[in-house]
Amino acid sequence: MVRRADRVEDRIVVVGDALLDRDVCGTCERLSPDAPVPVLDESDHRSRPGGAALTATLAARRGAPVTLIAGIADDPAGWHLRGLLQEHGVDLVAVPIPEPTPEKVRFLAGDRPLLRVDRSGPPGPFGPLPTPVADLIMRAGVVAVSDYGRGMAADGIVRAILQRRRAATVWDPHPRGLDPVPGVTIATPNLGELSRAFPPQGRDGSLRDITTSLAEARQEWRAKAVAVTLGRRGALLLDGDGAPHLVPAPAVASGDPCGAGDCFVAALAAGLLAGGVLSEAVIAAVGAASRFVADGGAAGLAAPGPVRPHPAEGRSDPATDATARCEQVRAAGGTVVVAGGCFDLLHAGHVALLQEARRLGECLIVALNSDASVRRLKGGHRPIVPERDRAAVLESLACVDAVAIFDEDEPTALLQRLRPHVFAKGGDYAGRALPESDVLAEWGGQTVVLPYLDGRSTTALLQVAGNTR
Repeated sequence: MVRRADRVEDRIVVVGDALLDRDVCGTCERLSPDAPVPVLDESDHRSRPGGAALTATLAARRGAPVTLIAGIADDPAGWHLRGLLQEHGVDLVAVPIPEPTPEKVRFLAGDRPLLRVDRSGPPGPFGPLPTPVADLIMRAGVVAVSDYGRGMAADGIVRAILQRRRAATVWDPHPRGLDPVPGVTIATPNLGELSRAFPPQGRDGSLRDITTSLAEARQEWRAKAVAVTLGRRGALLLDGDGAPHLVPAPAVASGDPCGAGDCFVAALAAGLLAGGVLSEAVIAAVGAASRFVADGGAAGLAAPGPVRPHPAEGRSDPATDATARCEQVRAAGGTVVVAGGCFDLLHAGHVALLQEARRLGECLIVALNSDASVRRLKGGHRPIVPERDRAAVLESLACVDAVAIFDEDEPTALLQRLRPHVFAKGGDYAGRALPESDVLAEWGGQTVVLPYLDGRSTTALLQVAGNTR
């Protein structure tokens, strides 16, 4: 049953209502002759774990050992769901339920939903809980309750066991479910769920009003913290009596939001299992959910295989992100531009350079010297700003598509990986032979020098700062 980790304390245990999600995909270009309804010409269909099973799958894809405790019937949909969970490396403790296993079927014309059909019997009753359930819930490193209103989170025995837990518990509530058990580490309603449970009563929907609802939820549910997910706005976390923590979502292209809440819970549970503090885990979860939506949501769920986040941020490797962006632009016939430098104490000259570089093509990647590289080039007193902070500032600029950090003195290896059409350097390199020129010539690329704004330099800023001490 538990294959990938010997210690239950090192696992995430997901408790909740499992579904089988199906997408029927096709094109819709005509109306039916017998009724004014669209006709879907089916071209493909896909199946994936849904509900608590999706939460478990996404947690497993982040590299965590995961056990799912959920009701699954002994029927074709249940057999299919068991196979999908096994493929994704999720250990299953199935609780018997009467047929059928719940299914959610979406009919999609391109990426636009036309109709959803739910196939399920009435919620509960559940068969007897398998013997290991109590031990798994009590000893798990993190428990994530994924309540889809089908009854597992309302079961009296399950709730009694959950209430005795002292380790981290994440509770994702549902309008048709019961309140979280008292004492959970964090509850994670979305804004609609929070508003239904704690109606605004004439409030205007501002952050102040949402904070008031969060405080009411935290008190009513007796939760240590409550985080409401706000879609593209990110999440608002209240974990004490002070001001809430607003976690903005990174700007991403529009995508399918189906499953974003499950991704948020999975990433949050994985962050807590790794020892992260609550605010750090919420920040990582917002980033993970945003990327999940941009990548197509649950419909874009790829073949099994762990998606390893950055240990601190839950982010993928920046160099991999940069490579993927370059490949995407090249495939569309666009021009890839790379600008290189240390970018220590970012100033107006840097910004002007990057804006000019971005105008040369359809994407701009910044090749950023690592801290070790800067020390070799500039001396032991540099950089002033560490590499991850420098990268974060650069990524916040609208003209920058991605940042890739390199450790060498020159970005030769990184350029060979990115293969840009243009490599841009600042005006202080004018008249000098650039080693990058020979590298770009290998695939027909061009190195250019762009002007800096007069009088702007990191050295000048440091001199001014030194004179004001």
